[in-house]
Amino acid sequence: MKKNKPTILVVNDDGIIAPGIKALIEVVKEIGDVVVVAPDSPQSGTGHAITISKPLRLDKVEMYEGIEMWKCSGTPVDCVKLAVNKVFKGKKPDICVSGINHGLNSSINVIYSGTMSAAVEGAIESIPSIGFSLDDFSWTANFEHCKKFVEKLVLQVLEHGLPQGVLLNVNFPAGEDIKGLKICRQANAKWKEEFDERTDPYHRNYYWLTGVFQNFDKGEDSDVWALQHGYASVVPVQFDLTAHHAMSILNTWDLNV
Repeated sequence: MKKNKPTILVVNDDGIIAPGIKALIEVVKEIGDVVVVAPDSPQSGTGHAITISKPLRLDKVEMYEGIEMWKCSGTPVDCVKLAVNKVFKGKKPDICVSGINHGLNSSINVIYSGTMSAAVEGAIESIPSIGFSLDDFSWTANFEHCKKFVEKLVLQVLEHGLPQGVLLNVNFPAGEDIKGLKICRQANAKWKEEFDERTDPYHRNYYWLTGVFQNFDKGEDSDVWALQHGYASVVPVQFDLTAHHAMSILNTWDLNV
């Protein structure tokens, strides 16, 4: 670790007043100099969306003593972009941490997650990044039992760094008895989605997205398995979506036009 305190960018998708980001701030403020840039309202499920059709607002707020905090009118990814470009003025923080999210972002959820997309954007900016999530959607969720694991991972990433283009997706199981951290792969699972159709007072149909999570993965090295067995899952993920193993197959096709 550097002799001087590391600079730590904190973001999330539940909004700047969420209890999860407060818990994350409480951990990392003991490690380095913290700057928070977070949405001014909840942005769950926004994925890697960016704002291009309307102006963005970035306002400084006073919430926690000694912590520089900014609220942003945009998405979690907007928050990271503005943080790097306007708050840090092009100078990169030593680490970007996102969360702690209210609700899991394991398996396929990583694709939809605003929490993880903020961390992905950090990695795109060549900032070592971690996304943290807890299996509890409640606004009154207890994050205390997650804190020692957050601290350990942040310190390890600051000490060792991460491979270029790689970030960490960390998920904590429900309950206070976490057995430890387990390095995992992303489980083969998905949502079986349904839309609950209803009618408003003007007799117009509207829909609520619902669904059931289906795990097709029987392996004992996946994030879903780890969480079901009381471990916090740590999955190294990347933003290069190239299916390298499929390139040799496609190269056998006749693509001459």
